[in-house]
Amino acid sequence: QVRLVESGGGLVQAGGSLRLSCAASGVIFRINDMGWYRQAPGEQRELVAAITSGGNTSYVDAVKGRFTISRDYAKITVYLQMNSLKPEDTAVYYCNARIKSWGPVEVDYWGQGTQVTVSS
Repeated sequence: QVRLVESGGGLVQAGGSLRLSCAASGVIFRINDMGWYRQAPGEQRELVAAITSGGNTSYVDAVKGRFTISRDYAKITVYLQMNSLKPEDTAVYYCNARIKSWGPVEVDYWGQGTQVTVSS
């Protein structure tokens, strides 16, 4: 069974920083893309940042220049460094990874979510 476990959320003032971590465990033969999504109350879940197996990154315009996604291949962990946080960044943040475990194809796995709250 594959699991993604997130950590690092919390309450921070506007302008502050947080670092989210997401560690994958279980039977993992290959990890393809990894990413961070967020969902604010009443809103749809949106992709915030993604990183390919080769290390290429992409970001939603709202976080460009403030957030940085990275991954540690040895620890099977993806990080999201969030700087200059704004109240509109408040949301539940979810980790996602496309993983080849048992079974014929890669499957998208999700973490349980971690709350990020930015006060003004």
